[in-house]
Amino acid sequence: MIFNTGAALLDAIVLSVVSREQQGTYGYKITQDVRQALDVSESTLYPVLRRLQKDECLEVYDMQFDGRNRRYYKVTEKGMAQLNLYRIEWKNYSKKINEMFERGVEV
Repeated sequence: MIFNTGAALLDAIVLSVVSREQQGTYGYKITQDVRQALDVSESTLYPVLRRLQKDECLEVYDMQFDGRNRRYYKVTEKGMAQLNLYRIEWKNYSKKINEMFERGVEV
């Protein structure tokens, strides 16, 4: 993608991806899901996950999987409120940008 992705947009996408799973989801799956929209690396996403956890938008727990611990992330109530705010802001923002693109330049 040629457009820069700001921290707020990345937070919104991660919260959206994690919110799809009621019981939470794990880091590698989050990375794969986010990559459907953006080309990002795991080294970019894990600081986002830690920041969202610090901001109390995500809770974290470990669970055994194939003999190893797997870290899961789950959206909190605060995280859902933040995601809903992001959704409203995104609708307004994308509407304005689409209107600008659709008007185009008259020659």
